[in-house]
Amino acid sequence: MVSKASEGGRSGPSRRTMLAGAAALAGYAVSAPAHAASKASDRIEALLARMTIEEKAGQLSCFADMIRPPIGDINPLVNLRNAQTLLAETRAGRIGVLMNGMGTQGALDAQKAAVEGSRLKIPLLFAADVIHGFRTVFPIPLAESGSFDPHLCERTARAAASEATASGLHWTFAPMVDVARDQRWGRVAEGAGEDVYLGEVLGAARVRGFQGKDLKAEDSMLATPKHFAAYGAVTAGLEYNAVELSEATLREVHLPPFQAAFDAGALSTMSAFNDINGVPSTANKRLLTDVLRGEWGFKGVVISDYTADQELVAHGFAADDRDAARQAILAGVDISMQSGLYLRYLPELTASGAVPMAVVDASVRRVLALKEALGLFDNPYRSINDKVEAMRTATPALRQLSREAGGRSIVLLRNEGGLLPLPRSGKRLALIGPFAEDRDNVVGPWAFFGDKSLNVDLATGLRAAMASPTDLIVERGCEVETTIAGGFERAVAAAQAADIVLLAVGESQDMSGEAKSRTDIRIPPVQQRLAEAIAATGKPVVVLLRHGRAIALEGVVRDAKAILATWFLGSEMGNAVADVVFGAVNPSARLPVSFPLESGQQPFYYNSRTTGRPAPADPNGQEYKARWRSIRNDALFPFGFGLGYTSFALSDLKLSEARLRWNNTLHVTAKVANTGPVHGEHVVQLYVRDRVASRTRPVRELKGFQRVSLAPGASREIRFDLRRDNLMFLGDQDRWVVEPGVFDLWVANSSIDGLTGSFELLDS
Repeated sequence: MVSKASEGGRSGPSRRTMLAGAAALAGYAVSAPAHAASKASDRIEALLARMTIEEKAGQLSCFADMIRPPIGDINPLVNLRNAQTLLAETRAGRIGVLMNGMGTQGALDAQKAAVEGSRLKIPLLFAADVIHGFRTVFPIPLAESGSFDPHLCERTARAAASEATASGLHWTFAPMVDVARDQRWGRVAEGAGEDVYLGEVLGAARVRGFQGKDLKAEDSMLATPKHFAAYGAVTAGLEYNAVELSEATLREVHLPPFQAAFDAGALSTMSAFNDINGVPSTANKRLLTDVLRGEWGFKGVVISDYTADQELVAHGFAADDRDAARQAILAGVDISMQSGLYLRYLPELTASGAVPMAVVDASVRRVLALKEALGLFDNPYRSINDKVEAMRTATPALRQLSREAGGRSIVLLRNEGGLLPLPRSGKRLALIGPFAEDRDNVVGPWAFFGDKSLNVDLATGLRAAMASPTDLIVERGCEVETTIAGGFERAVAAAQAADIVLLAVGESQDMSGEAKSRTDIRIPPVQQRLAEAIAATGKPVVVLLRHGRAIALEGVVRDAKAILATWFLGSEMGNAVADVVFGAVNPSARLPVSFPLESGQQPFYYNSRTTGRPAPADPNGQEYKARWRSIRNDALFPFGFGLGYTSFALSDLKLSEARLRWNNTLHVTAKVANTGPVHGEHVVQLYVRDRVASRTRPVRELKGFQRVSLAPGASREIRFDLRRDNLMFLGDQDRWVVEPGVFDLWVANSSIDGLTGSFELLDS
């Protein structure tokens, strides 16, 4: 048994406890999902028996679709093939997947080349980076994650899939489920933020949305949780950088969202660019085979990221391209993206015995099974219909959903004196800043397929909502990172002529996303100077912050009377912001990432572990504690925080039992009441802390959340359920354990407040 310390903790787990925890995990993390592609059909075996090694290598090769090339630069220009070459190689059976093309006519031409022109008539898979919308763009995933609404995330993914499949696509390289705790990393914009549990819930919702209920349906789009694994932990937030982390951090933080996505039915994943402790993910057999397939029973397909197999050479892990191809296929990468290494080297590698044919056959079998699961053998022209494309693209319903999602993603960070919402009439407003009339920075990164004609800028959205559009004065003041002649002077004059200033400042979309790491996550200096000049007029300022990450706010921007985190909200951004500014939508989103006091705090996240010398509550407290000289290690705005136009109160915390038996469920209830003047929605959050453990634990961990919609004066009881498997962690010898002892919990409005209780987990 486990000895208990006097404060209610424990000195360490017994062998019995360790084994019991591992057994609990067996049903939680190792069980194999019942995937549709788990067994190769007779048709696949017959095809495999007839295939040459060149045709097998072709099925394991993905290339950029230059038959219907995308608009804009999506990836580096590497190993591109023109349309005629692609069609010829498709007829020769040397291509299995085309990616990032758009439009039904080109898809029809390519698929005809495959199923009517090739020897074995194996259909092509059409894939694309459909991250947060297609022609109609929804909020960036980070923004939408602030809704804490899995149903909304599922709806927008379902809508994106419907629109994208109408343009001849079958497969999306999304959702990104990397946990990102360093806001210097640009790709934080693509994920669900810093929390594991939120990432699990929303990642699974997005998989369900993309794929729908039937993978063979015309509007089903295969999902690809990425990047496997730990890409969000790149050192210093530097894109493509190395990752150094413990097995416990890998297992507890970075892998769970992938498992949740696979449990939701995802049949593919993408290997990451980064290495982990010196082993590049694309050559990591332990990760891609031992863990993914061996422990988890994953039966789907692994595709490399763009030329990630070839990059094993630059990593210094492979001697040359041939060696890179060998290592990637042996590690468990089924499909090589864009490098062409499999097409070039697999024939010789198998002939020489460097790669067993059985390894290649296993990958080909998985790829063909995937195509069969999507119904492509029976219906190779599914999702290729120009009439359907016209009917399902940029519809009023899609635009309305984009607007709704945008409004539900905006976080109200400050609202002193109830400045917001603004009246629709009777006030003269000045909209100032580089994003005031800007239509090029509303959708955010990874929205290359978006129809720019749909983009609604702030000025257009605000004017459409005002009783008198002429009451809005608009001045840019400056560009995103540079001045414009006379800009400050005109902006100050506009502010002086107005009753209230709306200050649209922040990042351009080219400052977020892939390859957009930043050392300084403040708003650009020229915009800060503009803000100081506007604040000097004495007019009330509402900051409309544009961003794809948490921002370190400072000066008058940080201290403005009202601040809205508006992110990049997609096609309907201007209308969505207007809905919140004028009160048609009561903001209810919460921060999925912590806003730091300063850039230098990165990486920063709410659920860090305590230290032996925790920082004192008094910022001027004693020295020799875990603190900086200039600031406390706190957030300016913490994870889970957000305001609305009404107020909520939590009360009556109750636990069904003070001592939780090993196999029982703890019911946690509390009352939430709308104590304000208008109807609103509140996100109630449950956090837990393991008070004493055999390994130090985070100060808090999110274990549940619920959205509650209440009229003024109304109240409701909410309930959370906690079980032993919610309390697991990686213990001694990197084995999953649950240890009896005392746990603290909070039913809270954010990660730093809440009603507090505790319970003891028993070992029987």
